[in-house]
Amino acid sequence: MMPVGHGIAALSFDPALPLWLVAAIGAAAVLASLPALLRGARGWPWRVAALAVLAGWLSGPRLIRETWQNLPDIGLLVLDQSASMQVNGRAAEAAAAASRLRAEALHFPGLELRTVSVGNSGSGTQLFAALDRALAEVPRDRLAGVIAITDGEVADVPTVAKSPLQHAPLSLLIPARGEEIDRSIELLASPSYGIVGKDVTLEAEVVDHGVSHPVGAAAVTIRRNDAPPEVESVPIDRPVRIPVPITRAGQTVVALQVEKLPGEISTLNNSVVATINGVRDRLHVLLVSGEPNPGVRAWRRLLKSDPAVDLVHFTILRPPDKEDGTPLNELALIAFPAHELFVEKLKHFDLIILDQFTNDGLLPPVYLDNMTDYVQGGGAVLMTAGPEFTEPNSLAYTPLASVLPAKPVAGPDGVVVGSFRPLLTHLGERHPVTADLPGWQSNGQPEWGPWYRHDLVTDVEGEVLMKTPTGTPLLILNRVGKGRVALLLSDQLWLWARGHKGGGPQAELMRRVAHWLMKEPALEENALTAQIEDGRLIVARRSLAADAAGTVDVTSPDGRTTLLRLSAEAPGRAAGSMPATLPGVWRVGASTDGVAGQAGDMPSPAFVAAGASDPLELADLRATASKLLGLVRASGGSVHWLAASGVPELRQVDRGQPAGGAGWIGLRRNHAHLITGVTMIPLLPAWAALIVLLGLMVLAWQREGAEPERRRPAA
Repeated sequence: MMPVGHGIAALSFDPALPLWLVAAIGAAAVLASLPALLRGARGWPWRVAALAVLAGWLSGPRLIRETWQNLPDIGLLVLDQSASMQVNGRAAEAAAAASRLRAEALHFPGLELRTVSVGNSGSGTQLFAALDRALAEVPRDRLAGVIAITDGEVADVPTVAKSPLQHAPLSLLIPARGEEIDRSIELLASPSYGIVGKDVTLEAEVVDHGVSHPVGAAAVTIRRNDAPPEVESVPIDRPVRIPVPITRAGQTVVALQVEKLPGEISTLNNSVVATINGVRDRLHVLLVSGEPNPGVRAWRRLLKSDPAVDLVHFTILRPPDKEDGTPLNELALIAFPAHELFVEKLKHFDLIILDQFTNDGLLPPVYLDNMTDYVQGGGAVLMTAGPEFTEPNSLAYTPLASVLPAKPVAGPDGVVVGSFRPLLTHLGERHPVTADLPGWQSNGQPEWGPWYRHDLVTDVEGEVLMKTPTGTPLLILNRVGKGRVALLLSDQLWLWARGHKGGGPQAELMRRVAHWLMKEPALEENALTAQIEDGRLIVARRSLAADAAGTVDVTSPDGRTTLLRLSAEAPGRAAGSMPATLPGVWRVGASTDGVAGQAGDMPSPAFVAAGASDPLELADLRATASKLLGLVRASGGSVHWLAASGVPELRQVDRGQPAGGAGWIGLRRNHAHLITGVTMIPLLPAWAALIVLLGLMVLAWQREGAEPERRRPAA
């Protein structure tokens, strides 16, 4: 409770008559006194005094007596709690200083110390924005000053002319020993997409903060997913362009890490991350069809509908063994360019589709050997088989057989004719190529239309994803060397495209098969995926095993590795999450108890980039007074380094006195008060005026009555 004060504040007049009349009476009194003054009458002073008392009483003089209550001064304690204050124990030191200042303020009854917290804003430390909001609730005549506990990395520092602290001191408390230095690497430009097989260019800059004249170069380590790291020498304070090859489709996470600057305060901003999505410029697909069949149009429609596909299509309309007597000069057919396709340009194709194709002497063994080498070296082949697959001139009896995932049952017994609905195998229900295909029901009764013919095979290798109701394979996928092969053992897929008896997911199935063959990361059987949302790392594992639950190793940007347990969500799928607030590259890899694929393949590690929640906040991590020093000096405040000299003493000072010095901080007294009452006291009450007036008149009469006697001569 602040003390109450009172006192005479002013003199006022409340005339009983109009002012002009009071003035007239006063003038008349003066004129009436002039004769007595001129003849030297001894009672004239008392007459004048009596008339003056009369005029004074008529003017109504009063004293104003006020009662007031003193108001406490208000100081603002601004506590910086932004991301940069989490470095090197700054937050704990700042919190301890704030607690001590609040405790000291309790010893000053005329001081109220309010705390203003400044958190992360996404655009650097907005200290003055928070200060402006607090000042809006503080009367300017009660503001004692501002004490800011911060590292000095403030993003919204105003000019001295626009400072909100024109009449109050700003004192700065920095949780450090003195001015610090820091090194950071900044990503100036990064493309979102890159073409597979080509380079993209990142533009980065290494900056040394707090160094007077930075010179020389720094070593920057470049990491791209799980590729071996590369080291380049980068000049200081100069933008540099860094080429990055895009070697695969999907995300490529690139981390740039600059070497530590000797004496720098933190290496938290010594790395930066870019995420680039690799896309294929054009998918070069070679489609070779056997004799015309209903499925050709379905294939062309599917491949031509994708603008990213560059399709080369040949249909064998006239096999070499066909003899019908037509002269060669009358044929309007293009000769099959076997040498150009299977020797010169074979490696330029991303996918080769053989649709009911038989050799018939078109491809010499050396060409088929080239196709085998193409698959072994990383190429992709999709074969759709009809009755021709069981015939003597089948590709299954050529050198290409070494990469095919099954062998046909030769002769008429190798082809089964009759209506059936294709089914997914248990593996197919988990495999990303066929899992969740539109129309598939969990009870094993699909909603798609029937097929009417399929081939029988033996010596199956790879993954059987689709089958007939009798259990014979329909769709087989297999890895061969570095490449991949798919075999569809029916020529009836086109029925789904035509909508026969409800049709089926022909386009979706073939799209998935084609992209799996071309190693689309999203369709890998055993895969780890990771993403960061709202400060949490979300990990999903897909496995061909029925139970994908287990643990994965998570390596954070600072090199720490922790185990994350994944819980099963569906057959072959598991997921888990953990906090991920540290910016940089997070690596997720299968642990020793992780689930492998059927063939024993371990999933490739997943990489995800966590950007800083506030990049501007982490761009410069040093503690510095340089950004706020101009405002501090202009306001009459002071700067204190907490780690060097401890928490300064809190004092109250009057206006005009220094507001800070070595070891102490001053908050100004404003002597603000609130008037609680006003009393009007008559200076000349009517009864007193009457007594004085009558007394003066009697004195004047006595003086004037005694005057003749004093002038009478003696006898």
